[in-house]
Amino acid sequence: MRRLFASLIVVLTAQAATADPAYLDNRSTPADLVRSLYNAIALHQYARAWSYFAHHEPSEDYGVFAAGYAETADVSVEIGPVTSEGAAGSIYSRVPVSVASKQTDGSNRLYGGCYILRQIQPAIQEPPFTPLQIVNGHLVLRGPGEQAMPRACDDQGNPQF
Repeated sequence: MRRLFASLIVVLTAQAATADPAYLDNRSTPADLVRSLYNAIALHQYARAWSYFAHHEPSEDYGVFAAGYAETADVSVEIGPVTSEGAAGSIYSRVPVSVASKQTDGSNRLYGGCYILRQIQPAIQEPPFTPLQIVNGHLVLRGPGEQAMPRACDDQGNPQF
């Protein structure tokens, strides 16, 4: 009976370790929105990931965006210290990130980067309401032994290592 119980624990632990992350869709804070972005990517929900970005230009293509993750098996994000400042009815936030990606071929990649997010003051908006959105972002592939978390983000969202 103990062997059966021990075997069951091993199987359940293995299943839990490979289970998809819980669905997260939260635009309450800049850090939560970036976590939601990577949650959508981890769950291969690319339309949801795409929706977190503002200003989709005609030259931008959802198909190209989604195809960029074709070799991504799993992804996780660490958020650094977020800085925010107001400007003319909006709040802009800089979000430094470290992104670990597992590829479908089993290899791993580590990126460092920054996102710039904008929240238009909710009290001055008229319908349709515009939620907190990503307006810019840059990720840089980091090599072995290189620091992935930027020490700062510039005004354009470029990481400063």
